[in-house]
Amino acid sequence: MNKAELINVIAEKGGYTKKEADKVLTTVLDTIAGALENGEKVTLVGFGTFEVRERAAKVALNPVTKAPVDVPARKVPAFKAGQALKEAVAKAKNKK
Repeated sequence: MNKAELINVIAEKGGYTKKEADKVLTTVLDTIAGALENGEKVTLVGFGTFEVRERAAKVALNPVTKAPVDVPARKVPAFKAGQALKEAVAKAKNKK
């Protein structure tokens, strides 16, 4: 499912126009991104947690030249699924 499809589902299920659904989804995503930029953790109980994790610096190999390349430490976004989401996915998987 892509963003446009998600907007359509939100509009149908919520009784919103597509424009309103797009505005709501964009606001939610921008708010989560802004919190992560500030180093905050966003927890949606039952769904999951968005957070920023630190990746340590490492030395990798260039696959073409096999020369070592220094990869600096960096921050990356991460998502950890909540228990309710895990159970819903497991239940759906068992239906097939």
